[in-house]
Amino acid sequence: MKLPFDAYLDIETTGLCSFYDDITVIGIYLAVDGTNSFVQLVGNEVTGSNLIRALRCVDTIYTYNGNRFDLPFIGSRLRVNLREHFRHHDLMHDCWRNNLYGGFKAVEQQLGIPRRLQGIGGAQAAMLWWRYQIDHDRKALDLLLEYNKEDVLNLAALRRKLERLSEPRY
Repeated sequence: MKLPFDAYLDIETTGLCSFYDDITVIGIYLAVDGTNSFVQLVGNEVTGSNLIRALRCVDTIYTYNGNRFDLPFIGSRLRVNLREHFRHHDLMHDCWRNNLYGGFKAVEQQLGIPRRLQGIGGAQAAMLWWRYQIDHDRKALDLLLEYNKEDVLNLAALRRKLERLSEPRY
């Protein structure tokens, strides 16, 4: 039986092509009624069975641009169609309804959602992964994981901000 857990999910990859590139990290923030936990699948842990196991109590998955990137990438690389197992809500479309455009970080800035790590995006995340893989640079991996965690936690902050924007004003 699924509990009403919400999951905020973001992936890091070695590139933009789901046919050639790999998923390096899947970050998942699980939240329900004040109870929350954070899970990261890294490297060899990134499997379809591990992902489904991590999401076993989830009702709805929240992403930013997940319809076009995260879910298709997961489907292609892990052979898991998350839409078959869970509800999915792409927060990017809520942003558009509120005239908030751009990538996730641009929307964060527009809404005043703070970000501790500056100057890191998808390309830098891929480079951090390769520094870890090739040079065994543990600091690069730690920074990549911290970046992914901030992305995932900020998805929850984005949802809260969007809900406030949607509240009726009297």
